[in-house]
Amino acid sequence: MDTRRLGSLLSRGIRLRCPQCGAPTLFRGPFSMYPDCVNCHLKFEREQGYFVGAIYINYAVTAIIMIAGFFWLEYLIKPSLAWQLILWSIFGVAFPLFFFRYSRSLWLAIDYLFSPEDPPVDRRQA
Repeated sequence: MDTRRLGSLLSRGIRLRCPQCGAPTLFRGPFSMYPDCVNCHLKFEREQGYFVGAIYINYAVTAIIMIAGFFWLEYLIKPSLAWQLILWSIFGVAFPLFFFRYSRSLWLAIDYLFSPEDPPVDRRQA
């Protein structure tokens, strides 16, 4: 596996860019995506349920931050358990909403790494 290609795709995923061409045209609103890239026409949702992998990414990142944060705060300032539960409950609801776009973009990049889709043929030139 080419590490430069992997780095490029993950960089595009983190920056919310198309994995194929790098154009910043993934999202048209906070939670809605374009069906395909307006620049290279890469289809984003290839099949029904395609973004289930993005849900796993979002969940994993949220859980890792919450667990690490809990133990980090416990080690540093030793807050009460009630304070920790309130803090991490709020985080557990708010962070996935913030990270939604990034998890979808990262899922696109990871999937594109393993199964790139050929760009559509321009029928006007044929």
